[in-house]
Amino acid sequence: MDYKETKAALSTITYNREAIEAPTDNIYEAISIIAKRATQINSDLKKELVDKLDEFATYNDSLEEVFENKEQIEVSKFYERLPKPHAIAVEEWLNEKVYYRNPETK
Repeated sequence: MDYKETKAALSTITYNREAIEAPTDNIYEAISIIAKRATQINSDLKKELVDKLDEFATYNDSLEEVFENKEQIEVSKFYERLPKPHAIAVEEWLNEKVYYRNPETK
């Protein structure tokens, strides 16, 4: 999924509790599902960021020299400006883009 195109909030906002719990009729179950999705999103974004930063890595044995790479800094700033994983997960949940199932109910 392309998280860069999401319409998720960049700052903290208040959500309608009834809208969050509507698909499951249980607020705790809904929050648990959203939390698991946020963890997935976070790991995806982290892997993507590490892969991009590895492209700029220079390996040398000297610890005294630290090079500032402008492109690396720009990539890092871009990922810092993205919405947080929990905001993306809530947005996906409210737009019914999250698949979930409860094995206890059939």
